[in-house]
Amino acid sequence: MWHRIRALARGYRPHWRFCVRMTVSGLAAFAIAKALHTPLQGLWVIITAIVVMQMSAGGSLRATFEYIIGTVGGAVYAAIIGILIPHNTPLSEAGILALAIAPLAFLAAFNPNFRVAPFSAVLVILIAGQFGQGPIESAITRSSEVALGGVIAVIVSLLVFPERAHQMRLNAAIALLQQLARDLPRLLAGFTEGLDPAANSRIQDDIGTAVASFQQITTEAQHELLITLAARPDPGPLSRTMLRLRHDLVIIGRAAIKPLPEPLRTRLGTSLTHVAGTASDFLKACAAALRERSAAPPLDAFEAALAAYTAEVEAARREGLTRPLSSNEVEPLFALGFSLEQLSRNFIDLRRCVQDYARRLRRNST
Repeated sequence: MWHRIRALARGYRPHWRFCVRMTVSGLAAFAIAKALHTPLQGLWVIITAIVVMQMSAGGSLRATFEYIIGTVGGAVYAAIIGILIPHNTPLSEAGILALAIAPLAFLAAFNPNFRVAPFSAVLVILIAGQFGQGPIESAITRSSEVALGGVIAVIVSLLVFPERAHQMRLNAAIALLQQLARDLPRLLAGFTEGLDPAANSRIQDDIGTAVASFQQITTEAQHELLITLAARPDPGPLSRTMLRLRHDLVIIGRAAIKPLPEPLRTRLGTSLTHVAGTASDFLKACAAALRERSAAPPLDAFEAALAAYTAEVEAARREGLTRPLSSNEVEPLFALGFSLEQLSRNFIDLRRCVQDYARRLRRNST
């Protein structure tokens, strides 16, 4: 039983660590709010310290910035209209609430940083007179409490079971490369065996979800660079390369829905299978290099397979295999050639990113 409990704890380690961090953040905010005698028993300090807590320190920092920007913006705007417009009756209060919510909601539709601005403005207007404070004092109190809660959350993220967005991003990149290595041969096989549209949609949706998650963690890692003391690789190049690889697989999947005509399918099948295998091996080797912090793998095998495939295509053209075919029948061949050319260029960028990551990670470890 004890071994099972330990295995279960290891499997959900990020989850219970996040649970502990959020609990500590809330309790720390409660203790500090009590010591400072903040209004409402430190309600907004505690709420902020809990709301902005994320899985990584970089995510907590980003959420804190967004929450503070929205809170300060909404509080300042509410304080201004609260001073300029009298609201002593229920009807006037309803009018000023509408005037406070509508513009801020419109702004939040364009900039997600202001999503909490309407909420903050409503609090400033409704609570301004409850503790003998005017709109300006209420806005200052509200903003300072939110800032204090955000600072507490960031400090707890750094000190209590810290989860670095950089390491989470590295793990996400490894998983994404392994997924691309698994799905790319399946998509390329569609040119010779056919590809079910439903299966293609599932593959593309899964890859899109993984890339979106990776991009989100990348944003958190970029924020984390502001508070980390160690030099980290720039998250931008690898993020852009992953996005371009995702686009390559989208183009391949769309073209593979319609397989190559029979003469080309027989002639190019073996060389195309070899291209798929070497591409998959390269992606797996890149994932292993990131995991082991080793040098980037060579591209020689993939480039040789791609050159052999290109030579087969040129030989098929010289032999006249494409002449009796219509433009619609030849279109998948052109789309495949374009996508493989782009894939080769993006593989070069990927190798450079992996090499840079390995060099910087080894330097930090020493």
